[in-house]
Amino acid sequence: MAEKKYPRISFREKIKDIKNNVEKASQKTLDIYRNAIKVLQGKNEKTAEKIIESSERMDDILYGVEKACINLIATEQPLASDLRFIESCIKIGTHLKRVGYLSADIAEAVAEMKGKEKKIPKKIREDILHMADYTEMMLSKAIYSFLDQNSEMAEELDKDDDKVDDLFDKSLEHIAESISKVKNKESIYCLLRLILIARYLERIADQAVSIGHRTVFMVRGKRAEREESA
Repeated sequence: MAEKKYPRISFREKIKDIKNNVEKASQKTLDIYRNAIKVLQGKNEKTAEKIIESSERMDDILYGVEKACINLIATEQPLASDLRFIESCIKIGTHLKRVGYLSADIAEAVAEMKGKEKKIPKKIREDILHMADYTEMMLSKAIYSFLDQNSEMAEELDKDDDKVDDLFDKSLEHIAESISKVKNKESIYCLLRLILIARYLERIADQAVSIGHRTVFMVRGKRAEREESA
C-alpha cells in the first residue's frame, strides 16, 4: 500500500492560525475582565469560582499558542518582522494570563464583601467603577492595537495609564478618608477590599501598557519612547 501523503501546511497558514488563537484568547480575556466588573457592579450572577475556571481554560489556549510559536521558530527559522510577531505572541500571551488572574482576584475580593456592599460610600464606589471603565478601554485598545499592528494606537496607552494612576491615587485618598471616619469593622473590611480591587485594576492597566510596548517593538523593531526613557 502506498504511503499516504499529507499536504504541508504553509508558513503563512501557521502564522494565521497563531494570530487567530491570540485573537480568541484576547477576546476571552476581555470577557473574563468584563464579567469580573459586572460582579463588582452587582449585575452578574457568576461566582468568583466560575471566573477563575474561565481564566484557567484560557490558559489552555495560550499554552497552545506558545507551543505553536516555539515549534514555528524551531522548524521554520523565521526572520525579521515574522520573528518579532511570533515572539510578541508569546510575550502577550503572558500578559493576557496575568489579566485573567487579576480579574479573578477582583471577583474574589468582591465575593469577600458579599452582603456588605451597601456599606461602601457612594463616592468611592463611583471612583472604582470609573477606574474599571477606563482600564477596560485601555485593555481593549492594547489588544486591538496588537491585532491591527497599530503602533500609533499602542503608544497612546502610556498617557492613558497616567490617567489610571491618577484615578488610583484619588480612590486611595477617598478610601483613607472614609477609614478614618468609620468605626464599624465591617465597613473597614469592605474599604480594605476596595483598596485591593483598585490595585488589581492598576496592575491590569500596566499589563495593557506592556502589550502596547510590545506592539511598538513588533511593528517598528525598536522600543516605545516612554519605555526607552524609563
